[in-house]
Amino acid sequence: MVVISGPSGVGKTTLIRDLLSEPGTRLAVSATTRPPRNEESDGQHYHFVSRERFDEMRTTGELLEWAEVHGHFYGTPRSEIHGDDELVILDIDVQGHRSVKGIGVTAIGVFIAPPSMEELERRLRGRESEHEGALRVRLEGAAQELAAQDEYDHIVVNDDVETAKKKLRELVLAQSGPAT
Repeated sequence: MVVISGPSGVGKTTLIRDLLSEPGTRLAVSATTRPPRNEESDGQHYHFVSRERFDEMRTTGELLEWAEVHGHFYGTPRSEIHGDDELVILDIDVQGHRSVKGIGVTAIGVFIAPPSMEELERRLRGRESEHEGALRVRLEGAAQELAAQDEYDHIVVNDDVETAKKKLRELVLAQSGPAT
């Protein structure tokens, strides 16, 4: 299992998508209480569940880890982490990584970092998807996440996407040995 974390706007989705093109890799689909965005579908991007269902999943131990982020709950269903000789990738935040480590699950932790906070802000502004207040919240969260990057086994700085893809592949595939 590989846990990949990093602040919003750092390019995690692009890097993970590239890693998933490798045979024997699979992304664990998280559950969330937030509503789907236009391009998202249930079961592929997230398992969209009600707050009541999420609470039930927590209570019954169906979640490996969970966290509240920006007023919504996210968690990894235990059913998503089992596979036949597959390398399972968890795209979770710092809090989720701490939870996974805290319960003793063996996982490689990789933190995706921006080359600088200024570059991260430029990327987030370039999305033009949020108002100034939401952008400030994301940047404050990013600063907190960056402060925790030393808790990970590896740090990949995404200053050049092709270089970052190559480094992530090398780190993950060399240490995990997925089926090919």
